[in-house]
Amino acid sequence: MSTKRLLGVFAHPDDEGLISGTLLHYNASGAETGLICATRGEVGEISDPSLATPENLGQVREEEMHAAADTLGVHNLWFLGYRDSGMVGTPENDDPRSLVQASAADVVGKLVEIIRQFRPQIMITFDETGGYGHPDHIAIYRYTTSAFHAAADGVLYPELGPGHSISKLYYTSYARRQVLMMADWLEEQTYPNPFKDVDPHTLGLPDDQINAVLDVERWYDTKARSWAMHRTQMSPNTGMAHMPAELLRKWRSTEYYQLATSRVGPDVVGENDLFARVL
Repeated sequence: MSTKRLLGVFAHPDDEGLISGTLLHYNASGAETGLICATRGEVGEISDPSLATPENLGQVREEEMHAAADTLGVHNLWFLGYRDSGMVGTPENDDPRSLVQASAADVVGKLVEIIRQFRPQIMITFDETGGYGHPDHIAIYRYTTSAFHAAADGVLYPELGPGHSISKLYYTSYARRQVLMMADWLEEQTYPNPFKDVDPHTLGLPDDQINAVLDVERWYDTKARSWAMHRTQMSPNTGMAHMPAELLRKWRSTEYYQLATSRVGPDVVGENDLFARVL
């Protein structure tokens, strides 16, 4: 097993797109990478009815996630087994199988077990907003943050193996300036605007919260191939599907991180290495 290991923890298949360039970057440098999906995305959209039905969408999206992970060189992939909770205010929020209805101790325990087995130095999840407020995104942010601390404490979950101290926990999101760029472009289009009911100035990481910026432009084509594996989510009716190639490349060529907590000291401005000071 590689001495460097990075673990991404997200809610649904396709959420890993936020860090896909980072996964490729560190794979190329010899690190071992892993991904956790809390759910199989059972309540997601279906771009083409020939690809899936509401009844089998979870199974199809799990298969899509495996294909995307293979494209990204991620050979460690776990599903926690909770159900997609859907958007705020939908009936799926009340499903007892959903992530938002799960016991915190149960979710954190499952994460701790994987952490102690995989033993990553770097762990990444959503920031506190969940990117755009999805209940599952916010839930997995909370549970991952708790698991960062619980995994290191051998008194907690002793049946899951010896404690493991992760060096750094990062939160990831788009930069706010990226969101504003997208919002400005969409204002001039006839496509559905996802920002019509939300202030884009409240989304994404503001500059003063960004501790690391990774230039992943060299991985752009591979990122695009991995994203294309999520076929059920590739709706042709969104603004993103019609974004000019040069704007889309600008959007996807940089990935942003906020250092949430560190056991090896703070990041240095301009360093832009998630493994900095990790031995």
